[in-house]
Amino acid sequence: MANHESKTLAGNTATSYLKWIALLCMFCDHAGKMLFPQITELRIIGRIAYPLYCWCLVVGVSYTHSVPMYMLRLLVVGVISQPLYMLALDHEWNEPNIFLTLLLALVGLWGMREKKLGSAVWAPLVTLVLASPLNANYGWKGILLIYLLYMVRGSRTGISAVMIAFCLFWGSTSSQVSQIFSLNLSTFLHPWVQPLLTPWMRLQALAILALPLMLIRMKGSVKMPLWLSYTIYPLHLAILYLWEQLA
Repeated sequence: MANHESKTLAGNTATSYLKWIALLCMFCDHAGKMLFPQITELRIIGRIAYPLYCWCLVVGVSYTHSVPMYMLRLLVVGVISQPLYMLALDHEWNEPNIFLTLLLALVGLWGMREKKLGSAVWAPLVTLVLASPLNANYGWKGILLIYLLYMVRGSRTGISAVMIAFCLFWGSTSSQVSQIFSLNLSTFLHPWVQPLLTPWMRLQALAILALPLMLIRMKGSVKMPLWLSYTIYPLHLAILYLWEQLA
């Protein structure tokens, strides 16, 4: 089934590249949150990370031969990363890192893929319901984005439509971005253009910047070792924590 599903993927399947880009964007986001809160641009760059990880999970579940082993890896890295997540980003034990969100989504994707005893329906619904009581990072919205991307994984138009609609919905309740690189957008943009771009000038809506990377197929391959793809998350947290202590 994994080989069959992998042939239906319409977007970028060079996940090694995407994971490196996502990591750099996530590092910028976390550095902007903890070390340079005055630099909004770092948080904007950070919006690119989560959609890329979502798409990598969709690609990963389509290629993997063992979803349970995939789940185990996410669980182990999430548990190992939690203390560093708390130290580096000032979180508590009841605020789990992103790997819980990815793990819940993977459980739902497994059910959607296997379609056993109605699992295509109840598995994603259960994980969406569990997102709030488990305090999953990005909540049910973050998990829903992964499910929607999985359902349209065979269509570039579908991927684009999901990302556009979801980012506008997601951004509607996030903070307004009024300037970028000291450029005041309200004075820079033509009055006719402002109404079109204003809905996109919200922090979470700018996750749409990840869409080209999700769609454009990258030639060549830089294979990331499996151990490295999972250790870079706790490693970047350790670097941030040390940076904070030395600052």
